[in-house]
Amino acid sequence: MSLIVNEIFYSIQGESIYSGRPCVFVRLTGCNLRCSYCDTIYAYENGSELEIEPIIKQVDSFRCPLVEITGGEPLIQPETPLLIHSLLENGYEVMIETNGSLNVSIIDNRCIKIVDIKCPSSMESDKNDLENLKRVSRKDQVKFVIGTRKDYEYAVEIIRLIPSGFPGHHILFSPVFGKIVPSQLANWILEDKLDVRFHLQLHNIIWPDGERRLGGLEARKLGGKSKHTHDY
Repeated sequence: MSLIVNEIFYSIQGESIYSGRPCVFVRLTGCNLRCSYCDTIYAYENGSELEIEPIIKQVDSFRCPLVEITGGEPLIQPETPLLIHSLLENGYEVMIETNGSLNVSIIDNRCIKIVDIKCPSSMESDKNDLENLKRVSRKDQVKFVIGTRKDYEYAVEIIRLIPSGFPGHHILFSPVFGKIVPSQLANWILEDKLDVRFHLQLHNIIWPDGERRLGGLEARKLGGKSKHTHDY
């Protein structure tokens, strides 16, 4: 059982409530969306076929307990749930970042799901599967990447659909990097007294030149390009 892998690398987790922790990223190839601000276009097609066992062996080499499955969109590959299950069975703390368009209920409940609800400026908001808001647990996270006032107002409407009891600090509002002044989004949140978590893309602050990881396999070694930008 194999997956198409764009790159496997070790870096700092940059965009979730786990922000700041060292993490191994397994970036899978392919995406069913084409967001206007996507910074991982190179992962749309480039990658190499790897069996699950060699993937886990490469993850093991970093000696890091936290692993994130990302993309592209990981759930378009049918073997992704098995990869997640295998990593969990090997003792890893596993997260998946998914674009919110596909049913997340197929994922092992032990995995931390980061569900990215697309806002209008992404040009893909019509693809959101809002039933996923009922499929997340209290340990999961719902993320909105916001580039305009319209995006913000959309996100405010959507969070009203999240079932009661879901922790507000697991609802993430992040500015589109380079498209909106972060203080503007922060001010909107404060003005409306929203119970959400404002955050910045930590990796863009640490590595503004785009080289955001240490060690690991070069993307080109896996058949991808050598540019290293993240959408996590």
